[in-house]
Amino acid sequence: MYREIWIQMGPDLLPFDQIKTINSMLFEKYKFRANTKNFHAPGNSMINSVLESSKGNPISLSALYLLITQKLGLPIFGVNLPNLFVLTYKTDKLQFYINVFNRGLIFSKEDIDNYIAQLQLMPQNEYFEPCDHGQIIKRSLRNLMVAFDKIGDYYKSDEIKKLMSLITGS
Repeated sequence: MYREIWIQMGPDLLPFDQIKTINSMLFEKYKFRANTKNFHAPGNSMINSVLESSKGNPISLSALYLLITQKLGLPIFGVNLPNLFVLTYKTDKLQFYINVFNRGLIFSKEDIDNYIAQLQLMPQNEYFEPCDHGQIIKRSLRNLMVAFDKIGDYYKSDEIKKLMSLITGS
């Protein structure tokens, strides 16, 4: 996928056009999409399952997008929003957001402000700024824990909890 996307990326593409090219490849050519019918399925949090089914949750689809765009050298990072994981394209001069769960929809800081207000939460810096890879892994593991709990597989959920405690040191 990376190679085919890289071929489509011209050297003179502006940031919005770069994202539109990536979106076209991932969501039209490769048919990646949100798994809204079975949102809490554990496979939605597992990259191998996402690659096989072309369906995932916000964070797994974003992780795939992030892996490709970082290999392309683009300044794209994860952002921890409440109830939704998104990406940001961020340079010193430009910042916008990408909702991979919604086929790569591009949106602004004002849209996040509205989303936060709708959830009746106080704005926090972490809702607008990049998070690190450790935070992405922890959020993925929490999603996986919830998925196993929802299907009643408490043994696997407990395994994920143990892994989380090893990672967080608590």
